[in-house]
Amino acid sequence: MDTTDTRHLFKAAAFLILTAISIPANLFVCIAFFQTLVKEGKLMTADIVLCHLAFANLMVALIRSIPQTMAAFGSKDMFDDDGCKMAIFCFRVFRGLSISLTCLLSTYQAVLVSPATSRLAPLKSKIPEYLKHIIVILYVMYCVSYSNTLLNSVASFPNNTIPLYTFNLQFCFISYPTYIDFISGGLTKFFSDLLFIVLMAIMSGYILVVLYRHGKRVRSLRSSESSQSGARAEVKASRAVVTLVTLYCLFFGVDNIIYLYSLTVLRIAILLSDIRVFFATLYTSVCPVVVIITNPKVKIKTRMKKQNGEGQFTGTTTSAL
Repeated sequence: MDTTDTRHLFKAAAFLILTAISIPANLFVCIAFFQTLVKEGKLMTADIVLCHLAFANLMVALIRSIPQTMAAFGSKDMFDDDGCKMAIFCFRVFRGLSISLTCLLSTYQAVLVSPATSRLAPLKSKIPEYLKHIIVILYVMYCVSYSNTLLNSVASFPNNTIPLYTFNLQFCFISYPTYIDFISGGLTKFFSDLLFIVLMAIMSGYILVVLYRHGKRVRSLRSSESSQSGARAEVKASRAVVTLVTLYCLFFGVDNIIYLYSLTVLRIAILLSDIRVFFATLYTSVCPVVVIITNPKVKIKTRMKKQNGEGQFTGTTTSAL
């Protein structure tokens, strides 16, 4: 087996693992929150954001990870031009929602842990009140922002000649007519991502500072058991959010660094493009795992599923005896 075959095999295995984790994990998170909504009649603000985040990650996995996996296994001509336009458009919309919803989640958690004297305190009631409007605005904003993708995406080129200023996604192409369009579109996307990443980092840093001060204060004072349990719940939620933000900044940092480099060359190596796509979709697999481990509502569904499975196994064994 030569080097090229080894690389293709490794790439196919990597994307297959990502797809096998991200789709069922995100689907499980969405179902868990939906069941909670049906049972309790409402969801907490953070849970609503997490549900939309899981849905966005699920769509990224379906739209990007599956075609990328099929392409890695040698599948060709998966889409026509219209299919490519819709696939790339939807991928960019849901990828943008993934970063903005993670940013919204970190901002809301920072607001929750902020003291009453903080300038963020008034947002404790404002964010839940206007949450539906915020989420709708995010959906509309990304649909409008990436509408130009419908013009630039194609399935193939005449004579299989790939022109300059073109991103080769293995299953589709994103081609820009001029260098100005290529650079301006790329930099707009880069700085848009950078804005959210910086805001997430600031909010996560603020959360860590507040938790550190809170920890020192708790150690110096004797609190009631109920207040301590409530504080512990907030600390766990805050740590989960900071973990998601850290992972996002890491994965999409690599993605955006490679993307920025690709704007400086006429043709980017396929290996670099594969690495970028891998890190761009890696968050869709890790995020639901973190949610399943840390979110109480989702953890309860996981335990119930395990108990039901054990009950069925016990019942089957008993009847067999």
